[in-house]
Amino acid sequence: MAEACFRCIECNEKATELHRDYTNGILKITICSSCQKPVDKYIEYDPVIILIDAILCKTQAFRHILFNTSLDIHWKLCMFCLLCEAYLRWSLGHRSESSDDPADIIRYTKEWEFYRMVALAALERLAFCGGVLLFLWVTAMASHVGGGYGAVDLHLLLRALLLSCYGKVLLVPAVIWEHDFLPLCLGFIKIFVLTSNMQAVRVILNCKKSLALWAVGAGLLSETVAARTCQTFAAAMQEADMFEWVKECVLQGTDGMQP
Repeated sequence: MAEACFRCIECNEKATELHRDYTNGILKITICSSCQKPVDKYIEYDPVIILIDAILCKTQAFRHILFNTSLDIHWKLCMFCLLCEAYLRWSLGHRSESSDDPADIIRYTKEWEFYRMVALAALERLAFCGGVLLFLWVTAMASHVGGGYGAVDLHLLLRALLLSCYGKVLLVPAVIWEHDFLPLCLGFIKIFVLTSNMQAVRVILNCKKSLALWAVGAGLLSETVAARTCQTFAAAMQEADMFEWVKECVLQGTDGMQP
């Protein structure tokens, strides 16, 4: 018997195939034995329609993408989203520094600060995913559920979290098209990404919305703590450098006063 590696997008029941290929190129969509509906109707749909349904956070579209496709671009998408987020922070930091000198533009593009923003965004994303996975692991251990979400594939859940961050690509157009409502747009993008993350967790674990909400909340808390820690560390380092500079100035002034 063939191994059940697909899922019905309607009832989440496992299936061995999505369609059956007959002779002369005739294809017939497999009907789910549990809900008596097509296992995956999206195999006949245009990718644009699938994308629209995913943007609307439809459960069926998420199941199709996460279970019934071999989409393996989560790491590339993650890197692109990190670059988008780093560009947003870097651009907002230099927005007040306007100059008509082309040399300044070249200098800004070579600044190491952009790479520091990339590292900070990567650390926050790592903290978010780690917080979600840790919360779900602790919850599974506490509930002692062997066949439920406690037996989930960790790699599949991580892939779902990374793919569901696709909304971060909207950060670049939001910065390029400058307007007075930029903070509001960034807030909506953040809410959309968190909603997609919650839906991805809910689809992978086939759990209640409350558990997915708590998991994403734990990840957001972990991300916030990591960001605040990095800011505090950077401020402490800056104060230490300032203290050393003042100390050297005082020592130089004292040496100058000696006869």
